[in-house]
Amino acid sequence: MAHPTADDRPRLVIPALGHLYRALDPYMDALVRVTVGLSLVPHGMQKLFGMLGGGGLAGTAKFLEGVGYTPGLFWAFALGSLEFFGGIALALGFLTRPLAAAVFVFMLNAIAYHWPNGFFWNKLGFEFPLFWAAMCVFVFVRGGGRYSVDRWLGREF
Repeated sequence: MAHPTADDRPRLVIPALGHLYRALDPYMDALVRVTVGLSLVPHGMQKLFGMLGGGGLAGTAKFLEGVGYTPGLFWAFALGSLEFFGGIALALGFLTRPLAAAVFVFMLNAIAYHWPNGFFWNKLGFEFPLFWAAMCVFVFVRGGGRYSVDRWLGREF
């Protein structure tokens, strides 16, 4: 399917906003990618370092072993590293697609874990991991974008 041209896009209800939309458009992929990446970092800080109310590696490992991810220490380190270091790299747009894919797989596991609780996050349902998964698909499809280390290096996966 071809991208819509200026002639076949719907007319704006408030045409004056068209200039704003066009001015901001080049930055939107970076905004989503940076938001996803930086939002992962505090979760990694909890898992790796026990900061921000987290259990650190030991607490995270114990939790993960309790829900069937063994060895727990391996998974605690892997997930914490994905969130902390991967989040920083995603925010910078470095290795964007592989990291977005890895977080997506992690979120599929989180969706499965939270599924029995229903949809809503305030009841620990799968709403939040579903949102994360969707954002990771967006970042995966779009790649690092114009304002990314991947683009600066001239290489994208």
